[in-house]
Amino acid sequence: MSAERPVHDRRTVLRAGTLAGLGLVGAPMTGRAAAAPAGDAGYLVGRGLADATGEVAEVGMMGYGRFDQQAAGLHTRLRARAFAVVDRASGRRVMLIVADSPMIFSSVHQAVLRRLAERYGDLYTEQNVLVTATHTHAGPGGYAHHLLYNTTTFGFHRKTFEAVADGLFEAAQRAHDDLAPSELVLSHGTLTGTSVNRSRAAFARNPKADRDHFPNAVDPLTTLLRVERAGRVVGAVNWFPVHSTSMSGDNRLISADNKGYAAYHWEREVHDVDYLADGSPAFVSAFAQTNSGDMSPNLDLRPPTTPEDFDRARASGLRQYEAAAAQTERPGVRLSGPVDSRLVHVDLSDVTVRPEFTGDGRTHRTSKPCVGASMAAGSMEDGPAFPGFEEGENPFWDAISDSIVYTVSPELAQAQAPKDVVVPLGEMNRVYPWVQERVPVMLVRIGRLYLIGIPGEVTICAGLRLRRTVAGIVGAELDDVLVAGYANAYFHYVTTPEEYDAQHYEGGSTLFGRWQLPALQQTAAGLATALRDGTDLPTGPGAPDLSGRALSLQPGVVLDAPPAFRRFGDVLVPPRETYRAGERVEVVFAGAHPGNDLHRGGTYLEVQRQEPGGAWRTVADDGDWATRFHWKRDGIAASRVTVVWDVPQGTAPGNHRIVYRGDARSVIGTVTPFTGTSPAFTVR
Repeated sequence: MSAERPVHDRRTVLRAGTLAGLGLVGAPMTGRAAAAPAGDAGYLVGRGLADATGEVAEVGMMGYGRFDQQAAGLHTRLRARAFAVVDRASGRRVMLIVADSPMIFSSVHQAVLRRLAERYGDLYTEQNVLVTATHTHAGPGGYAHHLLYNTTTFGFHRKTFEAVADGLFEAAQRAHDDLAPSELVLSHGTLTGTSVNRSRAAFARNPKADRDHFPNAVDPLTTLLRVERAGRVVGAVNWFPVHSTSMSGDNRLISADNKGYAAYHWEREVHDVDYLADGSPAFVSAFAQTNSGDMSPNLDLRPPTTPEDFDRARASGLRQYEAAAAQTERPGVRLSGPVDSRLVHVDLSDVTVRPEFTGDGRTHRTSKPCVGASMAAGSMEDGPAFPGFEEGENPFWDAISDSIVYTVSPELAQAQAPKDVVVPLGEMNRVYPWVQERVPVMLVRIGRLYLIGIPGEVTICAGLRLRRTVAGIVGAELDDVLVAGYANAYFHYVTTPEEYDAQHYEGGSTLFGRWQLPALQQTAAGLATALRDGTDLPTGPGAPDLSGRALSLQPGVVLDAPPAFRRFGDVLVPPRETYRAGERVEVVFAGAHPGNDLHRGGTYLEVQRQEPGGAWRTVADDGDWATRFHWKRDGIAASRVTVVWDVPQGTAPGNHRIVYRGDARSVIGTVTPFTGTSPAFTVR
């Protein structure tokens, strides 16, 4: 079956609906920012946006550590958003990339840097490219080169890896191509009622000076860096700490979660950005993480359920958007001054931490990475992992590990205490690379804004100490120094030594022992000193390239076949004749495995409306919040694909139809595209 390729134009649907009062950007600025000093050369800024969605079926999802959470479709596509900033006075530049991704592993970081080097030489390197993840727990896994992260995905998935790496690179490339004279405005706000401390007992162990900074045990700081051209906002990066765990561990659809919705809403529903259109988008917004290690979006401190989690993700994202967009209506600080950055590689398994950072006046050492039993428990408030484990003390598992699994050396026991080692990852690394030990730590400056790139999940008090360390050296306001979490690699959590002693999930997941945060503070201090003084630091050897050692245990698609007496694309369950706004349209097709073609930069589905002249115009696709793409195996080789469209309020009345675009693999491996089209139905 086939249908003519329609013109892409969603404005008729996106402009309608419940957006009144939310279109805060898209008009000339009303809030006046402080003027830059006379003679300042200003900045060139570029924005880039690309699809970074991996596999959406029969791939383990990353974040909750559950073997049973295998993807079975798509809720929203995962995007990469990039911002290139060049100081016109010095020519120095940085590239910020924010990906709707569970984590940024060294595998992806290295691949993106290789692609940038092939395209731009030494213009963009590890020293000036900061890659961060939003940490959605509804993304596909299998794109790491370290074994621990590929256990629930049955090994390495090259298609997902390439999709993520290519998407991040394309976003950066588009940001570079979009470079133009721009102004940067920095502002701060407060956002409450959107996060809760999921590890309150551990937080309470911190000194009063830390606790007093967060009287409600949450970090409410929301920071916006907006890009202006000719007095109009054309881009924005928001930083706010909250986990992207609004989507449940029982969900099986790939989704960008709450931060993905915030970006989608600002781009699509406010600015009419068409993700399938060619050319530079009118607006690009990224919602990045900071120190969100103990910040949960689940205000009732209970794991979400599905399908209620879709509404919870949207509500959390909407609050983050509203707090960010409101800052564009208020004065901010117009940035001026240097653009600069430094990165070093640190072997966190072997750091001698000086007394000025340990807090007890003595020298201490980090250790080889180890996991405590509380890590296996998972976060009880966001999504438990393995049954039989608890946060805090696990005497049974501790006894088993000490007596049967592994005998801990006195040195390791001292460095990891009070954690009882359940999984000695450092020893396992001797046989095969399970986790990364040599990690990148970065510091980026854009005018008065400083970003500390940490490749892990930093609690708010751990982040506060890092921020204070850097702010004190460079002479910055504390609010202008942020932790950029999930940056350039991944090594699990960072807790304060006091929080570590509680051995909740976050402490059990702090791999390198009680002194890991002081070691990072010491590293950040060196970076801040070098940045302040304009000196270079020895970067140290980076993590090894493990691309030739990744294990792939899950076979790919072998064969697709339609159900008996059917053809690919046939409609198995048609829509009703009429619908109203707020109702759900469902159409079932004879499909094929979506892993044959990821349709990156494209779509598996289209919702089309018939124009007065008879032409069909696309009004929604698989990147829209109102659509869902469900895949289910039917027998051995057949597939059933269900396309869902929740008709938005304000949808223009008229005839509509659902189009499904699939790809079938033959017995000899040939992949052939096909199209299925539903009967027309009327929206009244």
